[in-house]
Amino acid sequence: MLLLIVIITSCKKDVKELNENVSAVGQLSLPANQASLKLTPTDASASLLFKWDAASAADGELVLYEIAFDKENGDFSNPFYKVVSDGGGVQTQVRLTHKDLTKIAALGGIASSATGKIKWAVIVSKASNKKVSAEIRILQLERPAGFAELPNELYITGSATEGGEDISKALKLKKLEGGVFEIYTSLKPGTYQLTDKTGADGKKFYIDGAMVKEGITAVTVTGATKVYHLKYDFNVATVLDASEIQSFGLYMSAYGAEIGQLNYVGNGVWQSGVIPVVFYQFSWGRDERYKFAIHTTNGIQYLGSSNVDNGSPVGQGASYFYLNEVTSDQWNNTYKFNPSADNHNVKVTATLSAGGSYTHEVTTL
Repeated sequence: MLLLIVIITSCKKDVKELNENVSAVGQLSLPANQASLKLTPTDASASLLFKWDAASAADGELVLYEIAFDKENGDFSNPFYKVVSDGGGVQTQVRLTHKDLTKIAALGGIASSATGKIKWAVIVSKASNKKVSAEIRILQLERPAGFAELPNELYITGSATEGGEDISKALKLKKLEGGVFEIYTSLKPGTYQLTDKTGADGKKFYIDGAMVKEGITAVTVTGATKVYHLKYDFNVATVLDASEIQSFGLYMSAYGAEIGQLNYVGNGVWQSGVIPVVFYQFSWGRDERYKFAIHTTNGIQYLGSSNVDNGSPVGQGASYFYLNEVTSDQWNNTYKFNPSADNHNVKVTATLSAGGSYTHEVTTL
């Protein structure tokens, strides 16, 4: 027992009480008070640096810094947004992108295409002790047209759409880049909305002229059923295209003309009937080059190969047939028919749906 007491006594260590004392940040350095900034969230390199003087702790240990944002009339008792400083919270600065600041502006009540003011301060903390900086500054932000948080996915739903009013059957738009979506689809008399989810909890969007807006308002469609190319940019809340597709032609380069037409069958798919194909006879040989011409109310859109010059499709992989927006050049960015198509009939299917790459298939009959 005496030995046990000696061992326990010898294992005791002095416990040092944690000193939570810390001073508030005294002065903010950057940006200047009442600084004004026009936000460009689509520019990935655009950012703003926030800097301040260091706080001090009684024992010289590291403290944690957070930059906090509040509305212009706020007192930082409940800031609407906080982020730790660089270096995991130990550095006396933080760099925020314009994309981050656009989100902060929206949370602070600054509407799209509007200018407003918010407050910022630095909160220093050690353990449970937190102090707001002695200085508080105003930052004026100008938001561009667009959404602070871009949808990752986008769907179209409603009685005017091919999927009908069942939101679980909403049609997915193809995401071209961050915030930019498009779809080739038909619309009939009825109404439609855009949403970021195929469920009741999704955000809803509608079209107002050339603008995309958030809300439950439905867009009304009247007249005959028509096929459209719809394209939206949520970065600037803009309708990039809403043109009617009048025809979808198979264009053969050597003839400089369309040798057949494809008909819309639904879900972004066009199919042709029987199209006779005759390669054009030049002195050097027979020419088999082709691409596609979509006639819309906004002009002709050409679809072709990403390669300026192509070889035979025989033995090529699926990517050979991918459809891309190309120029109207008669010869460039074309495909070549399989040699078996010469003096034969073909059927062509073009698929422009969100499920994967736009592509096409030519079958020799």
